[in-house]
Amino acid sequence: MSVQIRPAVPDDLPVLTDLYNHYIEHTPATFDIEPYTLEGRTVWFSQFAQTGRHRLLVAELDGEILGYACSGPFKPKRAYETSVEVSIYLTQSAKGCGVGSALYRELFDCLKNEDVHRAYAGITLPNDASITIHERFGFTSVGAYREVGRKFSQYWDVEWFEKELG
Repeated sequence: MSVQIRPAVPDDLPVLTDLYNHYIEHTPATFDIEPYTLEGRTVWFSQFAQTGRHRLLVAELDGEILGYACSGPFKPKRAYETSVEVSIYLTQSAKGCGVGSALYRELFDCLKNEDVHRAYAGITLPNDASITIHERFGFTSVGAYREVGRKFSQYWDVEWFEKELG
């Protein structure tokens, strides 16, 4: 499998929105409850750039997007600006094929020359695959919020992971 990792472009937004909406509708991985419209997801897309701390990369094979990884603001207050929150979402067919690792390798390579001190990832439990990839990339657990979100009529824990970048 020869997957190309590249920065996302506006033409990718419909596929990225559909991919994320799958996770909204079928998993507790995100605490968004309502699926996004294309217009609604445009605001999210606009926070990313080709350079800087906030990146959005896609994995593509033969013109098909297999997933994405991003680094966005950790919190809105200015003192947090050197911290990013990272996320990764894959199509079902891309799981377990190394696509997630390829995305994270490229994302962290892009961030190594940026003014980023820490990366954080919040993982809804249970999610062994997400924990495994984050630990593989040097993240360590820094604690969990118990029953912090309610989705699908149940409460979910979120474990937070941290990676030193600079």
